[in-house]
Amino acid sequence: MQARASDTVTDDQQTAFLAALDRHKALLYKVVNAYCRRREDRSDLIQDMVLELWRAWPGYDARAAVSTWMYRIAVNVAISAFRGERRRIRDALPIEDFGMDLVAADRIMDSESDDLRALHQLISRLDAVNRALILLYMEGYGQQEIADMLGISASNVATRVSRIKQRLQRDHAASETSP
Repeated sequence: MQARASDTVTDDQQTAFLAALDRHKALLYKVVNAYCRRREDRSDLIQDMVLELWRAWPGYDARAAVSTWMYRIAVNVAISAFRGERRRIRDALPIEDFGMDLVAADRIMDSESDDLRALHQLISRLDAVNRALILLYMEGYGQQEIADMLGISASNVATRVSRIKQRLQRDHAASETSP
């Protein structure tokens, strides 16, 4: 039988987890907003992310920055959710118990410029892996970091980023010329 995080995490570790979650919740909002347009879907996905982060917390060993570690888990949860591998959380805690404010995620989404909103709309048409890849690229992660997070080679990252940029440019041009 596998131990649950709540069985193995001390009070100090729980406090550290909640502090890390609070410091880096904006990156979860960005991932959620990139993968979900409907508020209900964002709520479900962010719950899944927090749950997976909590489960993985005892294994966090600081080899990577906590933000990178959290981003990797969040992106992988989002990819899994859209590949149909997502399990429903039956007895979920209210997301507010973790200091997550989906209204803040909504405000971020609502405050985007028209150009940024159009870019996110184009990105939402990409498959789950390419969406994760371009999101990480836009956040400023390097090719090797993205490769490590997604489990692909750095050269594959470079090739995909180039192709995604070309596709986004084509799709944007097409949307500009259509009535």
